[in-house]
Amino acid sequence: MFGDSIAWLVFAGVVLSCDRNARAEIPLAAFKDVAAFKLYMSDVGLLSSFTGILWENIAKNQLSDTYRGALAENYVAQTLKASGYELYYWTYDSPAAEIDFLIQKNGEIVPIEVKSGKNVSAKSLKHFQKLYEPKKVIRLSEKNFGTDGNVFAIPLYAVFCI
Repeated sequence: MFGDSIAWLVFAGVVLSCDRNARAEIPLAAFKDVAAFKLYMSDVGLLSSFTGILWENIAKNQLSDTYRGALAENYVAQTLKASGYELYYWTYDSPAAEIDFLIQKNGEIVPIEVKSGKNVSAKSLKHFQKLYEPKKVIRLSEKNFGTDGNVFAIPLYAVFCI
């Protein structure tokens, strides 16, 4: 019903489309679910302006955890798209699991989990690892750079390094 309007917003660069991928297999584009997608604002500043959030609210940590998560996820989407990646996310029904982003990098699929704080527990990521055994996993959070097996921890501010 809103397909033309959404396509126009994407084409105009107002929003970014992130397609659902039910099978984390190469090529990701071949397994996208055209009926399910997420939309992100093309700029975190636009998102903040539309929602009435001031920079002082962000700087003073006055945002709810839910909104901080949405803001962080939008920032990652914006940065990945600017780096030339197509945006995909992954879901699984039973048990319910979702990976925030999947990208293709150097011929491999890399799952990316976004955490807006320092709590980095991620049941969905563990489930994805069990199913697909990816060589590399990226976890973005407020924590510093580090590794834990094949999980590469990258601070949110360094998304451009991916």
